[in-house]
Parts: sequence; structure tokens; C-alpha cells
Amino acid sequence: MKITIGHLYPDLLNLYGDRGNIQCMRKRCEWRGIEAEVREYQLTDSIDFSNLDIVLLGGGSDREQMLVCEKLKTIQKDFRDYVEAGGVVIAVCGGYQLLGHYYDTDDGRIEGLSLVDLYTEQGSPRLISNIVIENELFEQPIVGFENHGGRTYIGDNRPLGKVKFGYGNNGKDGAEGILYKNVVGTYLHGPLLPKNPGVCDYLIRNALERKYGKSELAPLDDSQELEANQYIVGRFC
Repeated sequence: MKITIGHLYPDLLNLYGDRGNIQCMRKRCEWRGIEAEVREYQLTDSIDFSNLDIVLLGGGSDREQMLVCEKLKTIQKDFRDYVEAGGVVIAVCGGYQLLGHYYDTDDGRIEGLSLVDLYTEQGSPRLISNIVIENELFEQPIVGFENHGGRTYIGDNRPLGKVKFGYGNNGKDGAEGILYKNVVGTYLHGPLLPKNPGVCDYLIRNALERKYGKSELAPLDDSQELEANQYIVGRFC
């Protein structure tokens, strides 16, 4: 088996070590004998989403998001078709904001892809914290670090998790991130997946199921990852 991971615009959207998420997905595949190819795309590249099994859209500054926004408009239809067909996406921080309709900043509106029904507004102060969330889909709590000025509102969509410690999407509604079809959007970075092997396997499993119709993953020794995870949970909850 083989999956192909597309990393969109890593030269601009890699503010919080998003390559660590790529490395984590790749290694957890390789340890199971699953071939994992990574393709990096720059602003000048064309993207054929039919050749991709997982797409990573990382975080960047508002200026970099503005630059990427113009390019994303040209691939919006293809990206939407990929999402609606069950394509797997992990979008972090700025990438998460770009999934929605818009992000209103002090310097103007950044138009999003409207792939998911959400929007973001600039707020103050920045929401900076370690964060712990819970979702019944995952055996372990999800831990990470958040640092965002935007307040994201997801309406009736399902969040990635309920905040146990930290701020989450907007610091008010107790929700963090979003789950839509096979899309995961989140403010958790640092990167996210090495600390949360269950989330990483969730992405890999969904990609395999979409491509091959089966998604059995051999268990791995996650003792070190889970120890790190539980340290954060024990410290802040």
C-alpha cells in the first residue's frame, strides 16, 4: 500500500514546525510497511488533487496568508471537490483559518476557500497557552500549544474537541478545531501529531480507507508518545 501526502506551500506556511507533522505521518506509515510519498508544492506549481491522499495546509503570518490566498482562489474548486469526495486534510492555525469563508484582520479581510462553514475575526489579546482537549473518537486527550489572534466560529459543525485547558477556537464556546468529513482543522501546533499518535493514525486510516476500502493499522509502541501526552495532561488538568 502507498499514500501520497501533499504539503502545500511549505516555504510560506511552516511557521510552527508543520514539517514535523509530515515527518510523523511518514514514519508511522513506514513503520507499518506502508509507502509514504511526500510532495511539496510551491505557489507556482499546479496541483492535481486526484493524486493526493492527505493534504497538509500549515500556518503562516497574516502577510503570508494574504499571498497564499490569491493562489488558493485558483484551485478552490479542485480543492473543494477533493474535500467533498472524502479527501483527507490536516489544516493547522493559519491553514485552518483559510478553510473558512474569511478572516477579518486589522489590515483587511483575507478571503478563505469556503471549504468549511466557518469564519475568523481578529481579536485581542492573542490566545497563547498550552491546551488539552477531549474527543470520544480518541482514547487519549489531545494536547498541543496555541498562539493565535484570530477567533474562529464554526457554527453547528463538529469541533475537534472540547477544551479542558486553554482557549480553543475563540476562548468562549469551549470548542477547539473542526471535523468536517475527512478534514481536521485546528489551532494546535508545535507540531501536533508527534504528541498525539491517535490523531495521526486517524488521518492515515481515513486515507487508506478512501483509497483501498480498508484501514487496518498494525499497532505501534507509542509508550514514549503517550508518556509525553500524559505529562501535559497531568500538568494542566
